[in-house]
Amino acid sequence: MSHSVFKQYWSLTKPRVVALIVFTAIIGMFLAVPGWPPLRQSVFGFLGIWLAAASAAAINQILDSRIDAQMARTSWRPIVVGQVTSRQALAFALVLAALSMALLLWATNWIAAALTFASLIGYAVVYTRYLKRATPQNIVIGGVAGAAPPLLGWAAVSDIHHAWQWQHALLLVLIIFVWTPPHFWALAIFRRADYARAMVPMLPVTHGVEYTRWQILLYTVLLVVVTMLPTTVGMSGNFYLGGALVLGAVFLWHAWKLMDPPDEVYAMRVFNYSIVYLMALFAFLLVDHWLLPWLQPAPALVFQPG
Repeated sequence: MSHSVFKQYWSLTKPRVVALIVFTAIIGMFLAVPGWPPLRQSVFGFLGIWLAAASAAAINQILDSRIDAQMARTSWRPIVVGQVTSRQALAFALVLAALSMALLLWATNWIAAALTFASLIGYAVVYTRYLKRATPQNIVIGGVAGAAPPLLGWAAVSDIHHAWQWQHALLLVLIIFVWTPPHFWALAIFRRADYARAMVPMLPVTHGVEYTRWQILLYTVLLVVVTMLPTTVGMSGNFYLGGALVLGAVFLWHAWKLMDPPDEVYAMRVFNYSIVYLMALFAFLLVDHWLLPWLQPAPALVFQPG
């Protein structure tokens, strides 16, 4: 395969988007166990989740090729410009999906495989084919599939038999679920003309920019509250709490400033910060997970007369 052909198929996988997805899945793996996660499940779980996300991204580009052709930020994609046909892209996506399921079933467990497959279908088919075109709440409803990666990583390295494990894993999903609307609506504000031209009912198109700005602010407030929950339930400690408060305060400042932005490009600054925010937040979770046992006071020695 030549370099140019590889580059075309590589771009079908939306590597930058998938990188963030896989990063949160890896954090889920590390938080699922007290020490190092098992090597076999971690490595092949990572590969399986990455392949599934890449497959979903390729299917998304197949179904969205008409929309992509009318939007400046996506008009260069390989299917749109004819470098890869829809049939070739579909075959590529199906191979990736099959490899993903095979790896997850072989090296992890059926729960991880089933959840990963459901997430793939949820994003690639339910969101892309139906929700995106049907409702301005598309990114909210469809955000469930995009928020699943930490749960997938968690499931890959543990059987998740206990209720508290589900609680902690689902809390990570909730954080990404609430983060998704302000993240994506900031981009939608900047690209609203593209969405209107492509007849995609994104919130700034259907309800206006001012309404969308208020929604971003409200969801950001909710996000700050939700990110306090890991400490509340004993999942993390004060190191994470401090980081989450600082990151959340900056996000709130950006969301408030977006209500009366200095220029049209400011919405993209909010979008870009939201990516940094999520990566840093999950990094704080991971560091706190490793630091917390070291910061716990040593148990007091009790003298017992012999």
